[in-house]
Amino acid sequence: MFATKAASLLLRRSAASSSSSVAAVAFLRNGFANGNVRSMSSNVGTFDLTGSFETYGLDTAPKNSVEMTKEELLKHFELMYTMRRMEITCDNEYKARAIRGFCHLYDGQEAVATGINAAFEPEDSWITSYRCHCVALARGGTVSSILAELFGNIGGATEGKGGSMHFYNKASNFYGGQGIVGAQVPVGLGLAFANHYNATPGKPMQVAIACYGDGAANQGQIWESANMASLWNLPMIFCIENNHYGMGTSQDRHSSHSDYYKMGNHIPGVRIDGMNVLAVKEGMRFVKEWVGAGNGPMYVEMMTYRYHGHSMSDPGTTYRNREEIALTRSTRDPIELVKRTLIDAGFADAEQIKDIEKVIRKEVAAECKAAKASPKTAIEPHLYEYVFSSNGGKKQNEFPPHIRMPDFAKSKWY
Repeated sequence: MFATKAASLLLRRSAASSSSSVAAVAFLRNGFANGNVRSMSSNVGTFDLTGSFETYGLDTAPKNSVEMTKEELLKHFELMYTMRRMEITCDNEYKARAIRGFCHLYDGQEAVATGINAAFEPEDSWITSYRCHCVALARGGTVSSILAELFGNIGGATEGKGGSMHFYNKASNFYGGQGIVGAQVPVGLGLAFANHYNATPGKPMQVAIACYGDGAANQGQIWESANMASLWNLPMIFCIENNHYGMGTSQDRHSSHSDYYKMGNHIPGVRIDGMNVLAVKEGMRFVKEWVGAGNGPMYVEMMTYRYHGHSMSDPGTTYRNREEIALTRSTRDPIELVKRTLIDAGFADAEQIKDIEKVIRKEVAAECKAAKASPKTAIEPHLYEYVFSSNGGKKQNEFPPHIRMPDFAKSKWY
């Protein structure tokens, strides 16, 4: 039962209704078979994406092929493999109790963050859920800054104050993870409003994307945000990373409507194979272009899968079995797909890929060591920094003149 379910995760709901979906399921059943390279030269390939997309409420669609250079595909592989090794490191360090508190890992979903980032411009706005380590990496972070944040060290992305769920990089227009389920979406709506407000007339708008899981898809604040986005015609992308489980509850048990890309009612939608970074890149190129042209918001559903449980406190095997996870790894792993694509296109051979993996493993280990060497964030002064501003917010790091402590005798005056 579980194995059959895993083998049909991606386009299972409409596979029988369209020839493109039949092609996708056939590819899934055959694993990493040859045949997805349509044409190629020594440094450029055209790759077949037939069956990777389904649309709703649209008279156009993403292309069924994508052209990519050797350099681009290698960069995608390197980023995705770095994400994987970083999350494996997080798993090990959490079990060693070097990382405490909540920790939600992204391994299995790397193609989603990598493909979105490849399609976006640095000026586009991005906010996501608490499963945010790899998005932070894609959006300008470093492995050492991410791990240091998880260790609670000053070298972290937010100086050890945010932890696993609260990364932030304003310089890269990454507005962080969000610890409350679905709460990032209204903030993403505000980012879309700002992009609309600041747009240059006659030119494409920068877009905003809010990513959330299938478990959050029925949150009331998301419906309210969708209404406002449509009413005001904002360049907003509602991106559901459908890994098929809301915490430990399967989508069939937690949502009466699980074709999430159709949930916007009159808002159009696209379903994308979220295990294929090429499909994600082409699909999001289409979505960004459509939304940025002033057509209003769009729903996007990424069909993906997480290998770990919901968080590190969840073994992930009480509501699904190991056979399901193993089958997905062996037939649909996003990194293995990129590796096979590189080999089939003649961009790299197996030994070259192993050499790249070896270098990345060493780099991640070195970054982890550097993160651990960073000093711990101290109560003074770090706890009180970036809390108080003055002069209408122009001075962003004023020390507050007085901090009231629970024990008044221990209050601080500066």
